[in-house]
This record gives sequence, C-alpha cells and structure tokens, in this order.
Amino acid sequence: MTDQPPPRTWSEGETHLRSILATVPDAMVVIDERGRIMSFSAAAEKMFGFTEAEVMGENVSLLMPSPDRERHDQYMGNYLGTGRRKIIGIGRVLTARHRDGYTFPIELSVGEARVGDQRIFTGFIRDLTERQHAETRLQDLQSELAHVGRVSEVGTLASALAHELNQPLTAIANYCEGARDLLQGEPDADTLAMAREALDEAAQQSVRAGQIVRRLRDFITYGQTERKVELLPRLIAEANALGLVGSREYGVEVDVELEAGADRVLVDRIQIQQVLLNLIRNAIDAMIDRPVRQLTIAAAPDLGGFIRVSVADTGKGIGPEMAAQLFQPFVTSKEHGMGIGLSICRTIIEAHGGRIWFEPTPSGGTTFLFTIPDAGALHE
Repeated sequence: MTDQPPPRTWSEGETHLRSILATVPDAMVVIDERGRIMSFSAAAEKMFGFTEAEVMGENVSLLMPSPDRERHDQYMGNYLGTGRRKIIGIGRVLTARHRDGYTFPIELSVGEARVGDQRIFTGFIRDLTERQHAETRLQDLQSELAHVGRVSEVGTLASALAHELNQPLTAIANYCEGARDLLQGEPDADTLAMAREALDEAAQQSVRAGQIVRRLRDFITYGQTERKVELLPRLIAEANALGLVGSREYGVEVDVELEAGADRVLVDRIQIQQVLLNLIRNAIDAMIDRPVRQLTIAAAPDLGGFIRVSVADTGKGIGPEMAAQLFQPFVTSKEHGMGIGLSICRTIIEAHGGRIWFEPTPSGGTTFLFTIPDAGALHE
C-alpha cells in the first residue's frame, strides 16, 4: 500500500483559516445562525476599531447603526423561517458603525455555508469611503465642465429671452406713455376712447410677456416624474451612505428612526434620493464646528396618504434673516454655496404632491421635513 498523507487536523484547518483572516484585503466576518460572531479578520479589526477578542460571541448587530441594529435578529429569523433572500448572495450598499460611534458607507456581500448541522454566514465588507472619494472627485470635475456649458447656455438663453421680451415690454411702455399723454388736461370722449384702447393693447402685451416667461419656466422645471413603488428604508440607506462620504474625520453619528408603516412610497427614486442627499450634506456642513454632531433621519406615516421624512442636525440653526427666504433660488448661508439646492428640493417635492419645510430643534439645530406619497395608502 502506498503511504497516504495523514488527514488534516482541526488545528491545521484553523491555522489555514487564521492565515486567510490575517491577509484577506476586505473585512471578513463569520457569524452563526443566531448572529454571533465566530471569526473577525484583521481587516475587520482595522475597519471597525474592535479586536477579534472583543467581538467573539457578540451579536453582529454591534457593527450596525440604527435601525438595522435593532432589527437584525428579526431579519435573521425571517430568512431562517422563510428562506427568502434579501442580502445573501446579493451585494448591497449599506451603512456600518465604527466602535467610536460614527458611521460610514460599505458594500456588503454575504455567503452561506453548512458546517455539519449548522449554517454559517460569511460577510465580505468593503469600505466605500475611498472609492466614493474618487467618484466624488470625478463628479466634481464633470460638474465643473457641465457648469461651463451651463454658463454658455444661460448666456444664450438670456440673449434669446431678452429679445423675446423686448418687443412686448417696449410696446407696453409705448402704450402706457401714449395713454398718459392722452389723459392730460380735460380729454373728450374720443380721447378717452383712444386712451382705453392704448391700455387694452398694453394689457394684451403684458399677457404675451407672461406667456413667454411661463413657457421658459415649464421648460426648465421638472416635468412628469417617473414614479414607482420604492422601499423608503433602502432609499434612506443609500442616500445616507453617499452623504457620509468625507465626513469620517468629523465623527458624525447617525441615527435612523423608521416607524411601522413608513416603508413603501410612490416616488421617482433618483429625485427623492437627490433631496435626501442634499439635506444630509447640508446637515453635516452645519455641524462641522459643533461639539455634538448628531444626525437623525426619521420617517413616519402622515395625514392624507403621505409619509413624513425628517433630517435633523445639531448645528447652529438658521437665523431669522434667512428663514423667510431659505427655499428661494440663489439664497444661501454657505460661503461657497450657489443657493439652488433647497430650491431644487422644493421643486421635486412639490412635483410629487408633497411639501417641504423646516423647524428649529430643541438642541439649537434644524430639522428639515418633507412629505411624499405613501404607496400603501393608495391601495387601501
């Protein structure tokens, strides 16, 4: 008989596993069916700030912000009971929580395996901060190039608009001046009739000028939105992950509070994420110099078949001089801001049939709120 190599012992397998955990570039976390951490790679230690010894046997929800932290066991139970996959085998962008409390965007991929009678789950986690930094820089460059193009377009549009409006405005001025001259002294009946005719012509020209402006407004504002039923928690998670890019050094802590029934909305996904992203970044900017940096995103059912979403910060608040005109275009409190972000947000929300407003928070910060259609209420 030929000599056979001895069977691999558990210690050799464990040594091999330790080698993998020490060298795998992405963070790797292995959990059991109850969500308890069984393995925690060196990259995971660096990413989350915990040592393996500190997290062994702990629930993996330790690495999640709210509301996923509180709901993770329910997610696991639903999967084990129904076999319906929501994350397993599907890469997804989510938000993770560091030991120090701040949150950051990640891409999570989860695999499943059986070891004897037990199922284990392996999560590969990639910190998206650097990748999104690069994407943000590319987007900034593209935005600058697009800005140059927009400036040129605005110049052309302004020239065309001036030409279109010049005729009716000139006519209005001429008719009004003529009517003024006719009404001097004591005009007779024929003169009064001529003055009335001139004023009628001026009114018609003003209507023409208004139609030109209205066509321009219809051209540049949002048209009919492409609305579909979307999951609000996912919209918030993705917008939050992108909004947190570049905020790690500020130590912003994020809390997400979603009430029951605030989960399905009828919206244009990209537009509503644009609103969320704008409000989240504004909130982070407002808290950079503050000792407490707490961002709270909440959603709850509202009256009239809507869901109310809020983004609250612990910044310095909004002064009374800005409050009355905050949603007007080209109004901003930022040193380098253009003042169109909140105006665009209002246009988007109103196009969805909702409204947007803000309120001061007890901590001295600001809460922005908006309403969007509740898809569940539409089918009741």
